[in-house]
Amino acid sequence: MEHEGKPLRRGWTTGACATAAAKAAFAALRTGAFPDPVEIVLPGGQRPAFALALTEIGEGFARAGVVKDAGDDPDVTHGALVIATLRPGAPGAGVTFRAGEGVGAVTRPGLPLPVGEPAINPAPRAMIRANLAGDPDVEVEISIPGGEKIAERTLNGRLGIIGGLSILGTTGIVVPYSCSAWIDSIHRGVDVARAMGLQHIAGSSGSTSEAAVQKLHGLPEAALIEMGDFVGGMLKYLRAHPIEDVTVAGGVAKMSKLGQGLLDLHSRRGEVDLDWLAARARAARAGGLLADSIAKANTAKHAFELADAAAFDLALPVAAAAWRTAAKALGGGAHRLEIAVFDRDGELLATTGLRELHASPR
Repeated sequence: MEHEGKPLRRGWTTGACATAAAKAAFAALRTGAFPDPVEIVLPGGQRPAFALALTEIGEGFARAGVVKDAGDDPDVTHGALVIATLRPGAPGAGVTFRAGEGVGAVTRPGLPLPVGEPAINPAPRAMIRANLAGDPDVEVEISIPGGEKIAERTLNGRLGIIGGLSILGTTGIVVPYSCSAWIDSIHRGVDVARAMGLQHIAGSSGSTSEAAVQKLHGLPEAALIEMGDFVGGMLKYLRAHPIEDVTVAGGVAKMSKLGQGLLDLHSRRGEVDLDWLAARARAARAGGLLADSIAKANTAKHAFELADAAAFDLALPVAAAAWRTAAKALGGGAHRLEIAVFDRDGELLATTGLRELHASPR
């Protein structure tokens, strides 16, 4: 992969780092010696080796730590120390898991782990088990010093994961800028909302639109999905995991892109098409001079300022076009869909209202 013309270096998930630390500690628990570096087998068959940053052995335990290298991905856990402490387990118990410092616990239904379990996801658990030879009876405690503070920069709290980070990763490999962790959090947010019996969720492109749509509909926190640029990731997931009512909320630029047909709203996927905005204005019977001015505007913000100065509601046709794009992506994933467009101060500019998916806003 490349970013801005430069090759990007891949990294390792917290699950891969936890597996390496656990394998090293397991070896020390059995033999008194730590393999360094320690090689593990990933689900795809790759065999990376990890240097140990911490080793400790004592009465009835062994502990090893690996510093997470996320490669060139802007991962909040890059540089974190992932520690595994292993102790002999009860006979016949197999490999069991505990959350240490900085690793969260599940407190809400709808996640792939039961309430009360440490937030060590199923794939990393399977990876750890596969790398501990002999089907041992051993307790694996994973900790990340400072993880509770790092977790404040993630969506864990909203998902009901309290006290720290999650141990994540299905392949063990971090692909730079894939944003897989964010998309996974969107999916888990939908799962939690469904498990809690919520009938209305709102996906928002940013914090301003999120606060505004929460106020608009009086929604609980668990109904708020921080989709960011990944509106397609949310809507497509809802196809297979439907909910009654869905609101998509965002600013004028993001909702304009959605109206144009884009389901990834990041700037790298495309800019707002000012000719498209001008066409929407003409179709809504704006004057020709205004439409021409919109086509020549400097930015989407400037285009909306021109429309506002002319007392023309440009947000409403944008919302209608965004509704059509979202409805097509959503399919049968909801009964009713709404697009809500807000300005930078969180003021509502336009809404389609919650409309049945077989209907089309004009």
